[in-house]
Amino acid sequence: MKFDSEKIDGFVRNNLKLFISMAVGILVFVGIIAVSVFFLSIRGEEQTMVPDVTGYELSAALLELQEKELYPRLQLRYSQTSEDKGLVLEQDPRPGTIVKAGRRIRLVVSQGVMISRVENYVGRNIDELRLDLQTIFASGTGSVPLISIREPLMYEFSPEAPGIVLQQSPEPGTGISGPMILDLVVSRGPEDTLIRVPSLTTLTVEEALEVIGRTGIDFVFSVGSRNDERPFSVISQNPAGDAMVKADTRVSIVISPPSAIESGEVFGILRYPMAVNPYPLALRLEALLPSGEMIVLLSTDYAGGELTVPYKLQAGTTLILYILNREIYRQTIIPPLETVLEMLTLDQL
Repeated sequence: MKFDSEKIDGFVRNNLKLFISMAVGILVFVGIIAVSVFFLSIRGEEQTMVPDVTGYELSAALLELQEKELYPRLQLRYSQTSEDKGLVLEQDPRPGTIVKAGRRIRLVVSQGVMISRVENYVGRNIDELRLDLQTIFASGTGSVPLISIREPLMYEFSPEAPGIVLQQSPEPGTGISGPMILDLVVSRGPEDTLIRVPSLTTLTVEEALEVIGRTGIDFVFSVGSRNDERPFSVISQNPAGDAMVKADTRVSIVISPPSAIESGEVFGILRYPMAVNPYPLALRLEALLPSGEMIVLLSTDYAGGELTVPYKLQAGTTLILYILNREIYRQTIIPPLETVLEMLTLDQL
């Protein structure tokens, strides 16, 4: 059987474009199928729900995340009880959140308590101990501190310095399993301690405040009659200088007013009511001048009651009062009403 070569060549020429188009179409179709299969094979589960693992042991939480194709990012933190050790305290994102598979979930895991046993606080100063406990057991808003001090404190006279812890309960070494309250007995100092009253008469007010700061005597200032020979100075005191008195005896100090007040100055006595403490606390009174300069008017240990401190300062000065380095009061000095009215009258003239 013979084939007509001319007819075959004609058939091929007529259908060549069709063959090429079909071949290209088949290749494109196969390529699309291959790419789709490839991405489907590596995509995995597109979305998943974050499980609630708060309160779980870490190992159990990791298994839960693994089932959802999620991965952990761990963060360790101290907690308020030793029973929390190894448990998940927080997680982010929150339970129920829809995320892509492979997402990292932040888990906050408890290391237990920072201190597992009560320390020995006997012999410590109560004010320093308060600050230390606040620093060690600082926690979020609304949280209960692991160790707190029961207020009011119990005080008793002793040979120890005022403010020293004499007894504590629970005893040192007691295990900490959760928040607890510390009962303390604190020294008031010796009951019959006598001190020598310093002689303040003839001293200026500034010198008298300096002596008060060094000796720590209790005091109250008042203004007496004018004395041009000793303006703004101590003119009398009770008890007298060199008298032996109990440590809590208040010395009454009478001063003379300034002989003249320079323009822009104000003379007065700062009066601030304070609670009476079982023992003196560190007190400091500063003056912030209008120029920005800061000066210390008084630095002493003060047991409380009404605080009285005389001053002669520029109007606009701010008085700032601190107890244990914590600001408790501030006041800006302004001229008396009579002085203001007089100044206004002079301006009008």
